[in-house]
Amino acid sequence: MNQIVVRQAVLSDLEALAPLFDGYRQFYGKASDLAAARDFLRERFNHGESALFLALDGVAPIGFTQLYPSFSSASLARTFILNDLFVVQSHRRAGAGSKLLHAATEFARSLGAVRVTLSTDIQNTSAQATYEAQGWKRDKEYYVYHFLPQG
Repeated sequence: MNQIVVRQAVLSDLEALAPLFDGYRQFYGKASDLAAARDFLRERFNHGESALFLALDGVAPIGFTQLYPSFSSASLARTFILNDLFVVQSHRRAGAGSKLLHAATEFARSLGAVRVTLSTDIQNTSAQATYEAQGWKRDKEYYVYHFLPQG
């Protein structure tokens, strides 16, 4: 393994990001659809709807994270939702996830955000351990509810 570096992704990284994003979706039980993954990410870039960070081992793309901007009305401030974080199996436990988390939180801090929020599967204990080791705190005050307008 080379030195893992993380940098903010740009549109020209789309071909490197799309297979990672497709792998992330497969991790969560979705069928592979590389074209749809590429289109989804292209739309985020084209509309400035998210900030993506890419982890590289040398020149090989090995992981990514994606932040979506939001706001806290109570705090009158910017927040971010860290919706996606993925590292290819061969590079897990090598520090890429931690570096991606650090890049995301530094980006949020640089923009004056008061909070970055993420959620993960209850059984994903290895990810939870990484988050907690990086200083993330599990919420013990609020429940999360979802409404599915299509269902």
